[in-house]
Amino acid sequence: MTDTNITKDQMYGAVAPDDFESMIELDRYEQRSTAFDKIISATHDHFWDPLDKKYIDFDEPFDMENEAMMPEEQQPILRLPYVAEKLSDPKERIRFVNYMQLWNFSSILHGEQGALNLSASLCHVLKDQGAQEYAANQTREEARHVTAFAKYIKARWGRPVPCGAALKALLIEIIESPAVYKKIIGMQMLVEGLAMGAFANGFRYNRDPLARKLFQLVMTDEAFHHKFGKIWADRTIPKLTESERNMVEDWAAHCAQSLLFNNGSPAQQQVIYGEFGLDPERVIADIMERRKNRDPQKRFKGETNVFRVLIKTLLNAGLITDRTRGFYAMYLDMDELQAEGTRMVGDDIAEEGIRYLQTINFKDQGRKVSIAAE
Repeated sequence: MTDTNITKDQMYGAVAPDDFESMIELDRYEQRSTAFDKIISATHDHFWDPLDKKYIDFDEPFDMENEAMMPEEQQPILRLPYVAEKLSDPKERIRFVNYMQLWNFSSILHGEQGALNLSASLCHVLKDQGAQEYAANQTREEARHVTAFAKYIKARWGRPVPCGAALKALLIEIIESPAVYKKIIGMQMLVEGLAMGAFANGFRYNRDPLARKLFQLVMTDEAFHHKFGKIWADRTIPKLTESERNMVEDWAAHCAQSLLFNNGSPAQQQVIYGEFGLDPERVIADIMERRKNRDPQKRFKGETNVFRVLIKTLLNAGLITDRTRGFYAMYLDMDELQAEGTRMVGDDIAEEGIRYLQTINFKDQGRKVSIAAE
């Protein structure tokens, strides 16, 4: 594992998942990094229980038949001439918007399950006690995310839909990789970065109050998970050799491209079109025609755009250089993104959520909010 892990800091050192003997070495018990202590201790500040209605009540109603979860301007496919003609009935358009949300929430659920399995796998390989304790905490938090999104989907639709092929393949690749750097970049930075963008977007635009509360509660956890990856980048990226840096950058671009394809590929949405009697080939033809006349960078405008947040995560971590900058520049203005600074759009939402949780968890104790982005 050490040959493929690119370990530049001892606290991210790893052993093989079946090497338990290394975990009970006496010297190991005397060595513990303090780098994760702050985010481990903050676990209590953002505790919540999806099974306890004082935090979130999944019985809250929402009129799925008569109210669209998202504004139509957030669903550009409805503006395609062919789709607009076929889906002219207002209730059918509402059904379309809400069905697309089913797919989005199902992707989130599958991603959370991937994060649960990955963080659990880190517990078996990370040798540093602090890193291992952090991974164990994240495993617990990802487990409650799986519970929460599964309960939300059951409340609104009854059952999730299958994981998209691109996302499924990437999650398997990340989780099964023996290299810790691939796990951290792939999950802790990219998938978590994409999730933070999706949650921020949902918190801003979703009309279902229950969905908005769920997004914010999950973001109180995810902001800390994201921090774990940022610590890795700060301790690792500056120490890479040129060949190692190229390998790491290429892996990041590969993961980003897979996530872009999963959410942005019309081909992957063909089953959705069929549900509404739409000819997939006609829909895809209209999408391709529209893209011919559109500035590709306009696709990712807006601070809560999911891919904008993902790419900003890589930029802040130093995982985009002149060598790979051109790939990301196809989608957004990199100079504009760099000028925004390191503050992430989800940070404010997460901090507000932590304050909400503290009013429940520490009513009279005067606890101060832990800043997720510190």
